[in-house]
Amino acid sequence: MRRAIRVLISGGGTGGHIFPAISIANAIKKESPGSEILFVGAENRMEMEKVPAAGYAIKGLPVSGFNRSNLLANFKVLWRLGKSLRMARRIVRDFHPDVAVGVGGYASGPTLWAAARRGVPTLIQEQNSYAGVTNKLLASKAHAICVAYDGMDRFFPADKLILTGNPVRQDLCDDRLSRDEASAFFGLDAHRKTILLIGGSLGALTLNTSVAEFIPEIVKSGVQLIWQCGKRFDERAQAALAAAGNPSCIKQMPFIARMDLAYKAADLVISRAGASSISELCLLGKPVILVPSPNVAEDHQTKNAEALSSQGAAILVRDSEARQRLMPCALSVIHEEDTLLSMSRKIASLAQRDSAARIADIIFDIADKK
Repeated sequence: MRRAIRVLISGGGTGGHIFPAISIANAIKKESPGSEILFVGAENRMEMEKVPAAGYAIKGLPVSGFNRSNLLANFKVLWRLGKSLRMARRIVRDFHPDVAVGVGGYASGPTLWAAARRGVPTLIQEQNSYAGVTNKLLASKAHAICVAYDGMDRFFPADKLILTGNPVRQDLCDDRLSRDEASAFFGLDAHRKTILLIGGSLGALTLNTSVAEFIPEIVKSGVQLIWQCGKRFDERAQAALAAAGNPSCIKQMPFIARMDLAYKAADLVISRAGASSISELCLLGKPVILVPSPNVAEDHQTKNAEALSSQGAAILVRDSEARQRLMPCALSVIHEEDTLLSMSRKIASLAQRDSAARIADIIFDIADKK
C-alpha cells in the first residue's frame, strides 16, 4: 500500500485523452485509496461529463484551440488562454498537488505550466507516435515523460522517457466473455464473419459514408457489420438502412456501451487511428483497417497508422481514398484467414500491458522523491 498523495490530472477533449486519464486515476486509487485526485479540463468538452461520471471532481478552464482558418478569431483564443493561466495558478495553489499529470488536450498546457512554476513535479503522458506542440513545450520542465512508441527521443529528452504504453479501459480485457455471448448481445450469428466499424462518438463522416454507400455489397457478401456511426450520423445511417430494407446483418447504433462485447464479436475492426483506439486494438490483438482522420493537429493519426502498417500490424487506408477503397478492402481481407492471423499476432506483439499501473507507480515515485 502506497502513502496517500495529491495528484492533479489535466487534459481531455476526446475520449482518447479522457479514458487514459481516468485509468491512471483508478490505478492511483487502487494503490492508495486515501489519495486525492483533481481533474482539470476544458469547459464544454467531454471531460466535464465523463470525469464526474467516473467519480472524480473536475475544474473547467475556458481554454480552446487556435483557429487556423480565421486568424482574427484567435484574439478571443488568446484572451481565454490568459484567463485559463490565471485560473490554473489558483487551482494549483489551492489544491497543493504532490504531482501534476498532463495527458494531452487543451487544458494540460496551462495546468502543467502553472504547476511547474510553483515547483510541483510534472509528468507528461504522450499518447501518439508524433508529439504534440503543447507536450514538446512542457517537456523541458517535466520530471518524466511516459510514451507509447519507441523513437520518441526525436521529440523529448531521452533521459526523461519511459516506455509505458497508453492506459486503456480495463473492462475491455475480460477473458471470461465468449464470442457466442458477444454475438448474441448484438443479435448476430457467431459463425459468420463480423466487421466492427467505430465511427467515433460524434461520427466520422468519411467512415460512415463509406459504409452507407456500400450497404448492398455488404448484404450480398454474407458478412455481418456492427456499425457505430456516432450521434451526428445516426439519422442518415438509419435512412440508408431503411432504403436497403433494414438488413438484419447490419446492426447500427450511434454509440456502443459494451465495447468489450463489440470487440469480442469482431473478426476485423475499422477505426480512426487515435492513440487510445490503437492501444486497445494492440492489447486485444484485433486485426484492423486504420483510416486516419485528416482533421487533427500535425496529422498525428497518419503517423500512428504508419507506425503499425509499416510492421504489417494494420492496413492503412487514407481518408481521401476511403469511399472507394475501404469497404472493398474490408470485405476482401475478412475472408483471408492467414492475413487476419498475421495481423493479429503482429499488433498483439506491440501491446504494452498494465500501462495505467506502471504510470501510477512512476507518479508515486516522483512524489516520494519530492
